[in-house]
Amino acid sequence: MATVPLQAAFRGDFATLLVLVDDEDTMEVVAQKVAYHVIGRRLPPQDASLRVQHNGLVLLPDQTVAQAVMPSMSFVEVFYDASGYDTAVDSGNYSGGSLGR
Repeated sequence: MATVPLQAAFRGDFATLLVLVDDEDTMEVVAQKVAYHVIGRRLPPQDASLRVQHNGLVLLPDQTVAQAVMPSMSFVEVFYDASGYDTAVDSGNYSGGSLGR
């Protein structure tokens, strides 16, 4: 178990955050750690799943930081996903909505 600092943004928010995660944290946990600093503070909660995008890929919720090969200070974007996707997808081929900010 190693601590990995990540640069993170939540889609729709103006701030980039420094979030400490564990290399064994899943993307679901990473998304929750990022959302903790944004949801209910600058953005309202939504009834949708949280997803993590890294290096152009929307990652699986059960994939760990180590499995995603995220070195220290990698950038991730967290967003609400109402599409119901449960597989990793290339953001260029993602039809669940815009991945741009």
